[in-house]
Amino acid sequence: MSIALLIGIIKTARPQQWLKNIAVYAALVFSGFFFYDPVDAPSYFMTVSYAFFIFCILTSSIYYINDIVDVEADKKHPFKKKRPIASGILSKKLAMVIAILGLATAFILSLQLSFFFQLLVVGYAVLQFWYSTKLKHIPILDISTIATGFLIRIYAGSVVVNLHMSVWFLLTVISASLFLAVGKRQSERTLLQGNSGSVGETRKILTRYSQRLLDQYTGMFAMATWLTYALFAFQNEISPPDSFYADVYGSLPKALHSQKLLMLSVPLVIFGVMRYLQLIYESNQGESPEKVLMQDRPLKITVGIFGALVMVIIYILT
Repeated sequence: MSIALLIGIIKTARPQQWLKNIAVYAALVFSGFFFYDPVDAPSYFMTVSYAFFIFCILTSSIYYINDIVDVEADKKHPFKKKRPIASGILSKKLAMVIAILGLATAFILSLQLSFFFQLLVVGYAVLQFWYSTKLKHIPILDISTIATGFLIRIYAGSVVVNLHMSVWFLLTVISASLFLAVGKRQSERTLLQGNSGSVGETRKILTRYSQRLLDQYTGMFAMATWLTYALFAFQNEISPPDSFYADVYGSLPKALHSQKLLMLSVPLVIFGVMRYLQLIYESNQGESPEKVLMQDRPLKITVGIFGALVMVIIYILT
């Protein structure tokens, strides 16, 4: 196997996209069971990490199928024409073999977990195959399918250790994933117009979305993202412990008393949404959300502070 072919296989698997699979940890973190270690079973963290590993194999396998289906359109795309299958580095036959092996491996590994997790694995694979062949060409259903993919990840991380999720948290996930999906369409449209002049040649679905409509969708889901998270945070009640924190808490004026400490993270979510909007409209960087998250310094700092604050509130101040 040549080095070029090996690199092509890795690139097609899109390991950078595995960042999206971190969503499987969401229920574990916000439920307060992140460090829970049952006596007669693996720790919840290890179990969810196993589910994360399965979804990494699963999503990479789906990308192989997606690139096989889109090979002709990708050859006309100013950037995607460099993908291994579109450029001819990786043959469609070999790519299909890898995809089938990956899907089979993911399902076999899922047999070690709950039946409902297995259903979600199969459901995700079927949904994404349907998206690659049909749904990605249907307006509204295309971005709805992307949101559903994130929702399945959230549920997978929940059912694998049998945890409950707040309805408001699920609405936050749906809103945020729709926001990212619409932002992706925004940036795709801008980039293609700037490089080829004709959007319809490479991504026909973009001709079904006017700029005005995308602007409306972006504003709607941006608002829904921070608002649903705020409602989730305000619903989450945490009682300060009997410790130093309780003494400090008790010394505050009653006007500042509140058990809803998670609401302290709301300003960070609002800033994150505003920053992402700025990147979409001023820098046209929304085409690849995971790349934005890894490369934009203000956004990385915001996500880091948000994660640390949530962990402190839930696992130290509880």
